[in-house]
Amino acid sequence: MRDIAFEASDGFPLHGTMFEGKGDGPAVLISSAAAVPNTFYRHFAGELLASGASKVLTYDYRGVTKSKTPKGWTSRLGMKDWGVLDFPAAIDVLKQAANGKPLVGIGHSYGGLALGLSNRSSDFARYTSMASLNGYYRNTAVPFSVFAKMNLIALPLALSLGRLPKWSGIGEELPGSVFQDWARWCRSPNFLFGDARTPESKYFQSVRTPLLAVGITDDPWGTPKAVDHLLAHYANAPTTRLWLSPEQSTGGSIGHLGFFRKNHVATLWPPVIDWLLHEKVPDGAVQREEKRVA
Repeated sequence: MRDIAFEASDGFPLHGTMFEGKGDGPAVLISSAAAVPNTFYRHFAGELLASGASKVLTYDYRGVTKSKTPKGWTSRLGMKDWGVLDFPAAIDVLKQAANGKPLVGIGHSYGGLALGLSNRSSDFARYTSMASLNGYYRNTAVPFSVFAKMNLIALPLALSLGRLPKWSGIGEELPGSVFQDWARWCRSPNFLFGDARTPESKYFQSVRTPLLAVGITDDPWGTPKAVDHLLAHYANAPTTRLWLSPEQSTGGSIGHLGFFRKNHVATLWPPVIDWLLHEKVPDGAVQREEKRVA
């Protein structure tokens, strides 16, 4: 693996890690959850290579860990930029490295939204959304805890400091403006789809890439209701739904982040990797072919 640097179309400098193997399979883009560093996905990337992937790219969104805001940058950083600008830049880097091999992707939480925001879904042969959801706080399993943590603790910090520090407990440090967007979306029943500042949400309806939507039964954010509300906006994508539970793995609880921890390598990872690399539908998955109205 090697660290790489590249730029989004607006010139923002981004950083990632390119993993290269001897396999002849698709090249895989891994797009992170909010406030999660790309290094979190290194073990999953390694297993993809061991299973036949030719290349795997992980990267940090603007303002997160290695993709720090450069000195002198004056444009406002918005959460939608991760999908509208950074995700397409990563696609271009991976496509160039793939040497004509097909691209597939897996997006964790926010990474599942990036596919819709980007208007670049046609670059992928197929895509997995992992624990991706409509983040309206009332859709979660712990709505009052989520609302209080985001709006009564984290938001005042972001407003006063201009950044949300790591010690706030949300994740890696975030630009204050990015967290403001996140908190605002999570206060709205329509999430980002009701935000006039995010007209790119219209592109979700144009996605026709086969989608494996994976939910986690003990994820307090990704409840069935929250996942359903997001998938309704991927109305025209052939969608296969799969729910994973702690009972299916000896690795213990999963939650919102845990799927990518290496203690699930032998149990939870194989069906997702088989679908990404070989288009094999996981046992127990339910396919949805018909269109739905968002």
